[in-house]
Amino acid sequence: MKSSKAIFYMIFSVIAFSLMNTVVKYLNDFSAYQIVFFRSIGTLFFTVPLIIEQKIPIFGNNKKWLLLRGLAGVISLTCFFQSLNYLALGTAVTLRYTSPIFAAILAYIFLKEKIKPMQWFLFLVAFVGVLIIKGFGVDVNSLGLIFILLSAIFLRLIFVLIRKIGNSENPLVIINYFMVMAFVFGGVMSINHWKDPNMLEWWLLLSLGVFGYVGQLYLTKAFQSYETNVIAPLKYLEVVFMILIGAFWYKETYNLWTLLGVLLIMISLIYNVYLKRKKSES
Repeated sequence: MKSSKAIFYMIFSVIAFSLMNTVVKYLNDFSAYQIVFFRSIGTLFFTVPLIIEQKIPIFGNNKKWLLLRGLAGVISLTCFFQSLNYLALGTAVTLRYTSPIFAAILAYIFLKEKIKPMQWFLFLVAFVGVLIIKGFGVDVNSLGLIFILLSAIFLRLIFVLIRKIGNSENPLVIINYFMVMAFVFGGVMSINHWKDPNMLEWWLLLSLGVFGYVGQLYLTKAFQSYETNVIAPLKYLEVVFMILIGAFWYKETYNLWTLLGVLLIMISLIYNVYLKRKKSES
């Protein structure tokens, strides 16, 4: 029963994130800065009242690490939204999921965590998948590739920083730092790139934060409810959803080389989840 509930949570999370990405792609007439700005508003609508209600110290205890985590989050989010102006949905999401490679390398450098030879091999397989997508995929824009790989690097730097912070901070404080910094950065940078939304676009822009918050909430619930090695691979359903939405809604094309690259990346990352779980049990 627990596993069924956790699987439901994860699939619900994946749907929420997929909807957020789909809306961002639809709003490609808006700058990434304006999208970051509205993405933050929707989430702050939830986090600020909860922090006040629970009487949590809003500035936290580790201001330096919280600021660095927020900065990494803003860079990763902005680069991801920028990449969607140049890449197909499925390709962008797949390449962003190469972030575990950078997480392992960063943890190896800064946290002195060991990496097994098999994990290095899996990272190599994933890297080959990236090269296949770039070399043989359909119209993979070089600038878009740079943006999405930067997003992946900073995405995993976030997790290293969160582990550095540990349990000394309430999760709401960590999220709130990120969203406040995104709000300020997106707002300031939007001044010279502002586009007045129509009524539909207002609702879509504000929905970004709601989808993002719901996705993060149920992602957390899923990992709290059942074993990581069962739940984590389901996160990669987002790639499948994005490829299908991109193909049928946005008429994006994916040749066999692109799909092969996606498959190599997914296999290597899912098996890496299994190895990490096996290591933690030994």
